[in-house]
Amino acid sequence: MMFRIFVLLCLPMPVLAADFPKPTVPDEPVRKAYSAERAANYLDGASLEWTERYQCATCHTNVPYMLARPHIRGGDAQPMKEIRSFLEESVDSWDTKPPRADYNVLATAFALAGNDAATTGKLHPKTRKALDRIWTLQKADGSWKWPDCDWPPLEHDQFYGVAFVAVAVAIAPEEYWKSPKAKEGLKKIRIYLTNNPPPDLHHQTTLLWASTVVPDLLTKDQQLATINSLRKLQKADGSWCLPSLGTYHRKDAEKTLNDPTGPGDGYATGFVMYVLLQHGVKPDDPQIVKALQWLKSNQRESGRWFTRSLKVDKRHFITNAGSAFAVLALHAAGEKLDAGTPQK
Repeated sequence: MMFRIFVLLCLPMPVLAADFPKPTVPDEPVRKAYSAERAANYLDGASLEWTERYQCATCHTNVPYMLARPHIRGGDAQPMKEIRSFLEESVDSWDTKPPRADYNVLATAFALAGNDAATTGKLHPKTRKALDRIWTLQKADGSWKWPDCDWPPLEHDQFYGVAFVAVAVAIAPEEYWKSPKAKEGLKKIRIYLTNNPPPDLHHQTTLLWASTVVPDLLTKDQQLATINSLRKLQKADGSWCLPSLGTYHRKDAEKTLNDPTGPGDGYATGFVMYVLLQHGVKPDDPQIVKALQWLKSNQRESGRWFTRSLKVDKRHFITNAGSAFAVLALHAAGEKLDAGTPQK
């Protein structure tokens, strides 16, 4: 399937299939038993719809999908194949028509690198090409042109773009981060991080993820401090709450502060649990066991793990990322994820 390449970053967006089955509010019923098949169906539908309608890779939907979906065995293989084809075609198109936004390159490289790591374990030539291109877009201060259109925690500030690239490089197979181009780019990233400390715990946790592979992004003391901070924020029920990972105001007249003591959600719980496991925390750690129980007990009937938008209640696209991280966390904790008989 061929797509025109364009990126919509900060424009108003209609409700997509990712918001169905309705409702997209917290009172959607919780499943009696979690289902990998339902999770796969939801992630497939949400990510394919986004890719086909908007024809771009985005950090809240199809990028984390490409990391998570391979860990659910079986189900319909076609959606991931189509999204993979779209991403590879995007890379090919840059030879004759530059991408409309630098973000498109960064997100495409991340999605392909994560998908390679989760499938073949080998760096595909087009993935390498996309990764190599990100260094041509790096600014003198070590950062990139990242969408900072006030959609936290991802499209929120310039710092996250740097952390995002650091993770993409870290997860790429065949130790891509040791390649000459990556090593030169990482030098600039380290300078940026020296001059710009993480503005919140969410971004510091993202760096913790990258630092499990790439050295000197965080010091040992910073890594330990990040882990300790995350441990202290876990709720009694085993979950984490996204508003507790930063200071985020809603898009209303009062610019209401999201409640950092509010209920746990899929994004924070899946993201924090997954990063802790990647950094070496064991699956039998009591806090991981509690988080695992929360994830298995809080999947919604639609197959998603709900996370309320930090800005508005019309669209909750962070739920898509949260659902992908829930799958990543379940897999990292040793859960067997099976969506049934594979479909070609």
